[in-house]
Amino acid sequence: MNATSVRPADTPAGRKAFGPWRSRANISAWTLSAPAVFFIAVLFVYPLLDVVVISFTDPTLSLVNYREFFSSPLYARVLGNTFWFAFLVTAICLALGYPLAYVIVRYGGTLGFALLLVVAMSFWTSFLVRTYSWLVILGSKGPVTKLLAWVGFDPVPQILFNSFATTLGMVHILIPYMIMSIYASMQKIDPNHLRAAASLGATPFQGFRTVFLPLSLPGVVNGCTLVFIICLGFYVTPVLLGGPRDQMIAGLIGEQIEELLEWGFASAMAVVLLATTMALLAIYNRLVGLDKLWG
Repeated sequence: MNATSVRPADTPAGRKAFGPWRSRANISAWTLSAPAVFFIAVLFVYPLLDVVVISFTDPTLSLVNYREFFSSPLYARVLGNTFWFAFLVTAICLALGYPLAYVIVRYGGTLGFALLLVVAMSFWTSFLVRTYSWLVILGSKGPVTKLLAWVGFDPVPQILFNSFATTLGMVHILIPYMIMSIYASMQKIDPNHLRAAASLGATPFQGFRTVFLPLSLPGVVNGCTLVFIICLGFYVTPVLLGGPRDQMIAGLIGEQIEELLEWGFASAMAVVLLATTMALLAIYNRLVGLDKLWG
């Protein structure tokens, strides 16, 4: 190392000169981040810690709430229902969302813009409004029931307040997240890769299977993770469209608070749900990385 390779900040004089500047920079950084840190601490960290404390202290300091949750077959069934609906909705969103995202990216133009606009418009409409719309559509006097009666079903099958209605409503609300995640990944794929595969003799299907599909898998993983985790905490749609046998853990938490005033037990269930979600996020972060969740 020669004299010219030594930075001024590495010398004693340089450290003395840069010290005040570095201190001011640190103070400025903390000052700028303080509002965000305060916002997160007050509105996120403190409520979560309060829920954890209540789960252990209401009605007394013990593990009785957790013991009751894990020892009852009813709550085990509700937790199983929650994971089953999350898996089912994720699979359906993937099966419907991947082809739609592929069409948007590969064909583009007016068709791609129109499809992308329809998907984006879903974010502009409240999911509560969309859930109530399914109550009207699938109701006893709705168009679907009338169509089934006109076709010849007598009696008309029950299509509301069951697993079908719950799954349909959740897919309708969550499929835009799947489409946008896959679309963001597909949009980064260079079309020249498929041209190169075709020049080497690959058929369009072979090019898709060996080139396009593997390159789009990060978007598939992102979309599935996002939809699955959101499904675990879904509340309004299963409560409004589902029946008693289709209850999910978020609805059970609401029932414990609103009807039974069991704050400790409800908090324990919320902690279990939070721990499950955090475990899934930890696995995703280990395998993929949270920084890639949005493409």
